[in-house]
Amino acid sequence: MGAPVLLQALAAAVAAALLLGCSSAEPPPQERSALQAFLAGTPHERALGWNASVPACAWTGVRCDAANATVLELHLPGVGLIGGVPPGTLGSLQGLQVLSLRDNRLLGEIPSDLFALPRLRSLYLQGNLLTGAIPADVARLAASLEHLALSRNNLTGDVPSALNNLTRLRTLRLDQNRLSGSLPSLSGIRRLEVFNVSYNDLNGTIPTSLAGFPAESFAGNAHLCGPPLVDQPCQSSPPPPPSSEKKKKLSGAAVVAIAVGAGAAALLALVLLALCAVHRHRSGASGKEEVKTPTPPTRGLTPSSLSGEMMSGDFTSSSKDISAAAATAAGGGAAERSRLVFVGKQGPGQQQHYSFDLEDLLRASAEVLGKGSLGTSYKAVLEEGTTVVVKRLRDVAAARREFAACVEAAAGAAAEHRNLVPLRGYYYSKDEKLLVVDYLPGGSLSARLHGSRGAGRTPMDWEARMRAALCAARGVAHLHTAHSLAHGNIKSSNLLLRPDPDAAALSDYCLHQLFPPSPARAPGGSGGGYRAPELVDARRPTFRSDVYSLGVLFLELLTGKSPAHHASLEVGGDGAGAAVDLPRWVQSVVREEWTAEVFDAELVRTGGGAEEEMVALLQVAMACVSTAPDARPDAPDVVRMVEEIGGGHGRTTTEESEGTRGASEEERSRGPTP
Repeated sequence: MGAPVLLQALAAAVAAALLLGCSSAEPPPQERSALQAFLAGTPHERALGWNASVPACAWTGVRCDAANATVLELHLPGVGLIGGVPPGTLGSLQGLQVLSLRDNRLLGEIPSDLFALPRLRSLYLQGNLLTGAIPADVARLAASLEHLALSRNNLTGDVPSALNNLTRLRTLRLDQNRLSGSLPSLSGIRRLEVFNVSYNDLNGTIPTSLAGFPAESFAGNAHLCGPPLVDQPCQSSPPPPPSSEKKKKLSGAAVVAIAVGAGAAALLALVLLALCAVHRHRSGASGKEEVKTPTPPTRGLTPSSLSGEMMSGDFTSSSKDISAAAATAAGGGAAERSRLVFVGKQGPGQQQHYSFDLEDLLRASAEVLGKGSLGTSYKAVLEEGTTVVVKRLRDVAAARREFAACVEAAAGAAAEHRNLVPLRGYYYSKDEKLLVVDYLPGGSLSARLHGSRGAGRTPMDWEARMRAALCAARGVAHLHTAHSLAHGNIKSSNLLLRPDPDAAALSDYCLHQLFPPSPARAPGGSGGGYRAPELVDARRPTFRSDVYSLGVLFLELLTGKSPAHHASLEVGGDGAGAAVDLPRWVQSVVREEWTAEVFDAELVRTGGGAEEEMVALLQVAMACVSTAPDARPDAPDVVRMVEEIGGGHGRTTTEESEGTRGASEEERSRGPTP
């Protein structure tokens, strides 16, 4: 099926779903009343448009079944809900399967009403201000609950053993709370795939049944021990002190020897004191002071640092010394301009603004993370423990004002969306241009997808790849719709992973205008395998070229092949065919052979019956990489198509980014394509 025909079919399917959603059928009156009572009793910063004249199934965040007869899902993440959930409201939605109230400011204990929802499969309450213990009543959801996320709250008490009754549970996220006590074994949850209790106050030995999860799942608990925490082994009991019966008295000879030794030591000390007194007397008589040799400072992100090489874990000196630029600025009229400037605003769920200055950054210990198209990236650990990434940009052509405006715009966009890596600050001088961004320890999609393919490797499963695709699409759609900005550098090494699989974030966005025009090249060149064929100058990406790069990223997830190594892909079965890029190779295989040959062998082995979803994502990807830019879908359309794959796979197992999903036609059309 050709890409235009496929796109029309997908559009027709989406349109049919929308028509179904706008039919006149309504859920039962008690469900509509429950929703209205919930909203009326919970202050909220963002208007949701729950108009009484509109069917409840068409309200923002509300999703009903195909007949609009009952509410199945309620998604209200990051809408500014404040306070406690009114009792007797959400508990009336007896058909509810998915509830997402994450990244709000909900207070109080976990609402007990929620444990009376007999069909609830996914409960997302992370990123709130909930307090109290995790109720044992959670066991009432044993027949249905598959995903439970309570991260980033203020929950206290033990991890209840009642969780062991949730035998259908696949995801359990309790990290970044104040939970204490020991971990129950949870051996009854045999389907558990994602588990995280990091950054709590837990203690004791990690149960054997949980030791198969990565060390990151338990990090930040100083008193937890045992595998997989290899740096925190459990200490064995200290040996008992020797019994008094085995103690022996010292002999008379030993007492004499000790006395003689003590006398000799005292005599030696007197001699040394006398010598010191003579030395001080002579120094004073000559009128000279003793000069101590200064202790060499600890090397780190030293003022003469920031070259592309590493030595002893530090930045080494470069011909263009950043400290010299900083010192010159500090001593002259440019002191206010040549400094570390923090940008952006705090967004939902993001860290507080950093408070360090340039000198703190220069003193930090650091290591090289990698060299990319923009420059070299360093991981810098400051003295107080804060970890950031410093990007040393090369070949910047922008003047100070243009540089500042570009970085401010990018930081403002990132502060509003979790699928963009937060950009925190910059330094601009004649010789050095630096960016400071958040450090995400999960690594990149490229490393996760292509690294260490061999025995003992855990392959990236289908659900993880789908979530990565959705995160990338949502980040791009936010840039396009909310800020009319093109990313310009979409690739798997620029999609960074987080412990929350729905929070993978794009980096190196919207910085293309800082650099000089790239050398002219013929249209259709590879551009590392991600660049759209019509894009001649990398400084001038468009929304359509971003969508092309997004499609290549989808193909990379599906095939397991890196677009940067596309030269190894050949058309023709005899090994003598012409080398082609990844999109053209996929097209040739689909056209001439069998679609199953396209998919990564690791993905086929671990797909778990998701072949139809794989084919559906392949079709979306091929629409994105159409050679005709006008035939490519818009980024918000890509988000919706990916979310709809598998009959709502992206909706039920992946929490929504309502800012992207709720983008109106007016927002999506605002501003011309760059």
